[in-house]
Amino acid sequence: MIRVGVVGASGWADGSHLPALTGLPEYEVTAVATTNQASADRVAAAHGIRHAFADAATLAAHPDVDLVVVSVRVTGHAAVIRAALDAGKHVVSEWPLAVDEQEARELAETASASGVQHAVVLQGRHSPSAAFVADLLAEGRIGTLQSAVVVAAGDPFGGSSIPAELAWSLDPAAGNSILTIMAGHFLATLERVAGRFTEVSARLPRMHERVRVGDTERTEVNATPDQVLVHGLLEGGATASVTIHGGNGRTPDGFLLKLAGSTGTLTATPTEPGSFIHWSDWEIRVDGELLSVPESYRTVPAGIPAGPPANIAALYREVAAAITERRRPDPDFAAGLRHHRLLAVIERAAATTTPQEVH
Repeated sequence: MIRVGVVGASGWADGSHLPALTGLPEYEVTAVATTNQASADRVAAAHGIRHAFADAATLAAHPDVDLVVVSVRVTGHAAVIRAALDAGKHVVSEWPLAVDEQEARELAETASASGVQHAVVLQGRHSPSAAFVADLLAEGRIGTLQSAVVVAAGDPFGGSSIPAELAWSLDPAAGNSILTIMAGHFLATLERVAGRFTEVSARLPRMHERVRVGDTERTEVNATPDQVLVHGLLEGGATASVTIHGGNGRTPDGFLLKLAGSTGTLTATPTEPGSFIHWSDWEIRVDGELLSVPESYRTVPAGIPAGPPANIAALYREVAAAITERRRPDPDFAAGLRHHRLLAVIERAAATTTPQEVH
């Protein structure tokens, strides 16, 4: 049994990590930490968790914790990760791993030298739908892949307004934008299916100099992109085109994935309208024929809710296996660093307006 402490348990983790972990027999959530003791106590009481803290380092050092989950704002990731590594605990960090490539490199190097297991939550890599489509391509179901296209909504980022609780994201130093969050997850899922980028050209338009905050009349300066446009080449020579459009909606209008091969075409859309590509099950068609994802691709118990909890639970299954087998989980911090590097290359391509190789 792997005993888990969740840092940031009153936010995103409450509806994703906690349902995932409590549904898996390999894990027991033994501790939570939030920004204040009262909220930590409330989360602990709601989930029947023994320990509650207002300090991440205290949680990481506790003897009842074997693995630390980092689910706080991106600017706080490094401190919590270092506390976990200093305590000799395994660590799972939400994406983005860090605020930028340099910080991600420092964390990856420290984690690699620590001797513990470490993973980053790019949950689209553990989507049953993505794994099935990757296997269809590997089997030659549509021949040789020639073109990959993704069109997806990036709401609530990139619009003329932003929810008040996300207003801090308008500063690039926060590491939390349509590029780092939405493009980060969408591109990781595309690479799981179609292979890695080897070259990119990009545009990162900023259409709104100021953004309205919530339902108020207050506006804030916006220094982050509103749209992400990426063109490039993938391993094997296929082209890729990714368009992520910002918007004001709290529920996006979904995504379209289109893979054109030498003998056929595969399309995927969300089975639940308004779902992101790394959250949703996919409706998959090859040359118009609807295909069902075989049950063998679903690796988590049926009782875990669909959407983010299911794909995050699949990641935790991978982490548990890696701990048992004494190997690195996929994706580990090194993979997270590689993905941060891809985003940095996209930014450089957009700034220089010239194609950039991805090493």
